[in-house]
Amino acid sequence: MKISALVLLLSVITMTSSASSPDVIESLLTRLESKRASPSVQETAAAGVLERLLPFHSRSFQFKIVPKVASIPKAGSLPRLKGKGVMIQRPVPWNYYQNVVTSSYSYVWWNWSGWEKEIDWMALQGVNLPLAFTGQEAIWQKVFMDFNISKDELNDFFGGPAFLAWARMGNLHGWGGPLSQNWLDQQLNLQKQILSRMSELGMVPVLPSFSGNVPEALKKIHPSANITRLGDWNTVDGNPKWCCTYLLDPSDPLFVEIGEAFVRKQIKEYGDVTDIYNCDTFNENSPPSNDTTYISMLGAAVYRAMSQGDKDAVWLMQGWLFYSDSAFWKPPQMKALLHSVPVGKMIVLDLFADVKPIWETSAQFYGTPYVWCLLHNFGGNIEMYGVLDAISSGPVDARISDNSTMVGVGMCMEGIEHNPVVYELMSEMAFRSEKVLVAEWLKAYSRRRYGKTVRQVEAAWEILYHTIYNCTDGIADHNTDFIVKFPDWDPSTISASSFGKQEKMLLPFHLSPGRRFLSQATGSDFPQAHLWYSTRFVVDALELFLQAGNHLKESLPFRYDLVDLTRQVLSKLANKVYVDAMTAFQQKDAKALHLHSQKFLQLIKDIDLLLACDDNFLLGTWLESAKALAATPSEMRQYEWNARTQVTMWYDTNRTAQSKLHDYANKFWSGLLEDYYLPRASSYFSYLTKSLRENKKFELEEWRKDWISYSNKWQSETQIYAVKAKGDALEIAKTLYKNYFG
Repeated sequence: MKISALVLLLSVITMTSSASSPDVIESLLTRLESKRASPSVQETAAAGVLERLLPFHSRSFQFKIVPKVASIPKAGSLPRLKGKGVMIQRPVPWNYYQNVVTSSYSYVWWNWSGWEKEIDWMALQGVNLPLAFTGQEAIWQKVFMDFNISKDELNDFFGGPAFLAWARMGNLHGWGGPLSQNWLDQQLNLQKQILSRMSELGMVPVLPSFSGNVPEALKKIHPSANITRLGDWNTVDGNPKWCCTYLLDPSDPLFVEIGEAFVRKQIKEYGDVTDIYNCDTFNENSPPSNDTTYISMLGAAVYRAMSQGDKDAVWLMQGWLFYSDSAFWKPPQMKALLHSVPVGKMIVLDLFADVKPIWETSAQFYGTPYVWCLLHNFGGNIEMYGVLDAISSGPVDARISDNSTMVGVGMCMEGIEHNPVVYELMSEMAFRSEKVLVAEWLKAYSRRRYGKTVRQVEAAWEILYHTIYNCTDGIADHNTDFIVKFPDWDPSTISASSFGKQEKMLLPFHLSPGRRFLSQATGSDFPQAHLWYSTRFVVDALELFLQAGNHLKESLPFRYDLVDLTRQVLSKLANKVYVDAMTAFQQKDAKALHLHSQKFLQLIKDIDLLLACDDNFLLGTWLESAKALAATPSEMRQYEWNARTQVTMWYDTNRTAQSKLHDYANKFWSGLLEDYYLPRASSYFSYLTKSLRENKKFELEEWRKDWISYSNKWQSETQIYAVKAKGDALEIAKTLYKNYFG
């Protein structure tokens, strides 16, 4: 931990608006300033972060709230400050953090200890506008009971702990539930701790608001209300136990009544901590009409529900819909929604600006203030990936563009705790007025991260910058490597000639253009893992890391990066081995099929052994954290089922069809590879071998039945997995490099 980063705490409590920000934003900043904790409380909270992170240096610093400016020493040094010191001023007022699904993919099993560390990290990164979604089900319980809906009727409304994000958005209901009163009370108390610490550190939390998602029981109580049952969202056969939620139309007077009640109930529970509320009524859920007058009316109603609960409310909306449903949200429809609220009462998150910036094609969201955001991750997948050049320049380009309405930068990953280099650079962009020279920045980064300059590591990061962290194909990164997202298909459906052509597209262990993965291949479609860089060069980078190992083996960040890079290299190799196995099957070469399939399985075992060397790659941590929140044995089983299911099948199955979302939240975790991904691949290859041996058609449906049965059984098991690392990461990485590339 570097002191230069630590002193960014001072900047958490300042919000300096850029000259181009509208007057309404200045007014909002002034109003929010009045809600802040006193300077003495903030100074004490900042000192508390230092005491927790660097206790031996805590007396070497004094913290003082200095409005509108922040002071930090130069990176990598602690110079004795002279005169007025070094002054750093935010070019934009806000540094936003979190995605609405991070609460399920990453935070779901956290207690206060985990959250305290996370908020400390937010402070170090200068985050001052964090999402605060924990515990909202307890508020909804109170609100809906006031509308004569019973606790029992809410059991079918709330999702289970690991699926709350999608129940909140109206994608599903009941899946993984019900929620116990223990869970509701526990999470509400945790939210109060979270909000208290955020406020002490000068952050402005973003609270949830009403999007229209309601329990089925409300339709029975208010039969004349304009409540629509939505269509299916990703179930295998439309099972009404989970699918087809109910949406209260914003045009109905009851919408405003419920929305106002929810905002007021939050203020009663938490105090007057914010004026900013998130609502995504139209996220992956298009309005029933594209008539602009109708859309404007809907937007006005959504805002009215907030503002009647908090007269100063500001609507913060994810702009994902303008990318994911661009066919619906044409310029007239976008304008109608964005202009449906008073000027300055809406802020848009340009959620995918690192890859698909909307600000460039929407006249800066037609005058609406927006936050330039990095999305980067989906499903909490573990894969080294990024676009460092876009991060180092994108926010600056947006801010200095003509008629810019940009008011902040943000990080909106679906899952966290991976790719630290990406988030280190992105966090700095909240304080940088000019573009970053990434090559030079990486040299300083590696020195800070590992505590010393090592020539081989600097050279390795130069390679990684131009390969892994230079994905410019525009494809959203889900880890589609075959180990963790095993293709569910019949290779017999592809002719030998077309198969050979596809093989050549994937075969070279060097530069290959990015392409999408097809999990259910048909006809001539061949499953393809996303590859956007030269794997040969990345193997060279791994060799450089190994050469530096003796200099850095005591560094925990180095060990993490070494394990992650070795995992990445071996996983991409496994993709090629898989193609070799499929080629052998097509050519009816049983001996080659056996050779390549066994190599694929051995790679899974070896990667599992590697991951076991670092605490950050253990399945056991995820499962034990879930169980620790339980108050009863039945809760413990339920929470463990939730935890296991989210990272595997995710959603429902039937005898012959996997979940449509299977492996969406895949993880490279030791334990998960050995006991889940390995049996799946082994079973599949056994069926292929049987097909050649008996000269019969590949029994895809029979394999699916066996695999789905195994998966459902594994999801319900209670086997205990390690929570502490074991093994020498450097020695194991060296051995694996020698075995596969020596």
